[in-house]
Amino acid sequence: MSSRTAGPGKRNEEETMSAPLHFHIRTFGCQMNVHDSEQLGELLRRSGHAETSRERKADLIVVNTCSIRRKAEQKVFSLLGRFRSLKEANPALLIAVCGCMGQKFKGELIEQFPQVDLVAGTHNIDRIPALVERLRNGDGPLVETDFRESVPSIGVVAPPGPGRVSAWVTIMQGCNNFCAFCVVPHLRGREESRPPGDILREIETLAEGGVREVTLLGQNVNSYGATLGNGDTFPRLLREIDAVDGLERIRFTTSHPKDLSDELIDCFRSVKKLCGHIHLPVQSGSDRILERMNRRYTAAAYVDRVERLRRTCPGIAVTTDIIVGFPGETDEDFRATLALMKAVKFDGAFSFKYSVREGTAASRFDGHLDERVKGARLTELQALQEQHTLERNRLIEGRLEEVLVEGFSRNSGNDVTGRTRSNRIVNFPGNAAMIGRTLPVRIVEACAHSLRGERPGNEEVIHAG
Repeated sequence: MSSRTAGPGKRNEEETMSAPLHFHIRTFGCQMNVHDSEQLGELLRRSGHAETSRERKADLIVVNTCSIRRKAEQKVFSLLGRFRSLKEANPALLIAVCGCMGQKFKGELIEQFPQVDLVAGTHNIDRIPALVERLRNGDGPLVETDFRESVPSIGVVAPPGPGRVSAWVTIMQGCNNFCAFCVVPHLRGREESRPPGDILREIETLAEGGVREVTLLGQNVNSYGATLGNGDTFPRLLREIDAVDGLERIRFTTSHPKDLSDELIDCFRSVKKLCGHIHLPVQSGSDRILERMNRRYTAAAYVDRVERLRRTCPGIAVTTDIIVGFPGETDEDFRATLALMKAVKFDGAFSFKYSVREGTAASRFDGHLDERVKGARLTELQALQEQHTLERNRLIEGRLEEVLVEGFSRNSGNDVTGRTRSNRIVNFPGNAAMIGRTLPVRIVEACAHSLRGERPGNEEVIHAG
């Protein structure tokens, strides 16, 4: 479904802008959605508009949505319902919905929530400023959800706010894997890799602006370059980024285990700025369930990959995603997942109850489990992971770690907070002069979700790489 209008005829999308608006963006979902919102904010600022942190001060509210799980959708539905009163109090207020729910529900969102003026899909974030102008000129409501051959917004450079020392950089969009539980290929489209030159120029600009750490984003960064057709690969890109002056750290997310090559594993040894952390979603420890999920690897192959990572980069942190209660999952299948967790001992895990996503293969499977069964399994799994996370954190008590200081701690104005190269959060006494510096910090206490540190006697700055 492409643009739909009600009211006066369409205006040219390049039509001269009206007076500036105050916009407010609400974001749901993962790091990619957060970065999409940063890019949208940058596009709106380039169009002359100004951001406000307060919904009631806004002339335009944009809700950037996620459809990975039903709970995320329900939060958006609740928020849109609450916006009805804002619209009644201010009829000139413009409300837009973009992202995965826009792509999924299209015009149904406007039918269910008449207060919504604009729905834009995942390939059309770059068009939102022009679509807003059409709304202000009398067109609307508007729905723009067509897939395009390329997604211009993935190349928008969105400088992080003042004082930010880390930034996200999108290197690819979409996914070709079609895991049985996942809506991403249906809502974000097929894979598209950005040219490496564009990525390098963006990172160079960020580093010149004071950014010390970048996280490379993609649904499956391991397959970066496949659509370029020129021999570019993700390991090659990492080596090129490693040479960027001023940059200290490189991270990436997310990796698919089936595409984790030996060459990429070796990058954790040879690419000096690449941090010792990988997020490698396993989803299940049962080969039967992995096959049903269309993951295309076995539990043994996954464990072998982790062992190779730890041999190549001793101390690397391995985190994961796990789904419990996938259709047809037996107690034996669940026990296989717990067994894999005990074999690997992940540093951290995001774990979820299976949620039916319309249009996916799994939504048509038989054997859907009772919510109480899924809930009990999730509770047991999370308790085990808490033990493993604390155990892994305690391994570095007493060690001197490099910590990139990101800002002040939320819990104490006398503490600063930052991350180790293994992506662990460390809080320790500090001041504003430390922000943006990479400092040696002694780990004195390990907790389940963070570490407590203290500065050694010297003030020498450690620069990674």
